[in-house]
Amino acid sequence: FYVVNFFMKVFFCILFLAFFSFAQTRQIAVTIDDLPVVSPRKDIKTRQQITKNLLKHIKNAKVPAIGFVNENKLYTEDKRDEKQVDLLRMWLNNGLELGNHTFSHISLHDNSLEKYQENILKGEIITKEILQAKQLKMRYFRHPYLWTGLSLEIKKDLSEFLNQHNYTIAPVTIDNADYIFASAYEKAFAKKDKELMKQVGDAYVPYLEAKMDYWERQSVKTLNREIKQILLLHANFINSEYFDDIAKMLKKRGYKFITLEESLKDEAYKLPDNFIRKNGISWLHRWTLDKGREFILPNEPTVPEFVLKAAGVESE
Repeated sequence: FYVVNFFMKVFFCILFLAFFSFAQTRQIAVTIDDLPVVSPRKDIKTRQQITKNLLKHIKNAKVPAIGFVNENKLYTEDKRDEKQVDLLRMWLNNGLELGNHTFSHISLHDNSLEKYQENILKGEIITKEILQAKQLKMRYFRHPYLWTGLSLEIKKDLSEFLNQHNYTIAPVTIDNADYIFASAYEKAFAKKDKELMKQVGDAYVPYLEAKMDYWERQSVKTLNREIKQILLLHANFINSEYFDDIAKMLKKRGYKFITLEESLKDEAYKLPDNFIRKNGISWLHRWTLDKGREFILPNEPTVPEFVLKAAGVESE
């Protein structure tokens, strides 16, 4: 009996260590769009508070996040606003990286490639300046709306342009609708409806966790393994209050936080992006569509109906 009991304990110990080891292999880069802040409230105190809170959570969780900047937000009445620029300096002072998200969040699908390229270059001027002051360089570009071109020719021409200007495209594998939760949360705040704010907040992290589970399974379905993931979030009010809970959820799922540079070392990101429809979708679904639509997993989690209603939108 004692011998059997001993070997049973050893077996379960080995099983636990194997599971723990597997869980710890998960890795994720956190990317945050629409810097310095995306909010209907434009006053500098609000924007400073959102930035301060978001960065506090990022620092506490030891997340090497990267923020993607829309430089049109750095101007007030067409004049450079140093208080807005200081919001970006706060990111750099916390040891975080900044990337280009175009000047004015312009759509590639609704504008000429030439105008889009001009908007990219216009969107790097101030960010490059403050990066250089820290002996840093701008390295990454994120497409607004994840709209990457409606023809392979446009995608190729844009890729060549970005290469010429020393940019690497920042893809997304963990896509979600945090912006809808953000809108619902802001509108509840404006109405001073604390109960609704809590309801939206309580639904938010479980929604993100359901999304994580979905994309993890889609990764295995498409590539037979879980890749180094890249999560998309936004610099908004709800994330400034719930990022700590998001980080805890990711750690609970066994994720180690890594840089975007480290994520892109995964062989998966060498796969071509042949997607030429208007939707802005995860790169996991882009790669999956290349294999055939039947490989896309059904029942991707959606935003709860009450959150859509609170945000004033009909669907994701």
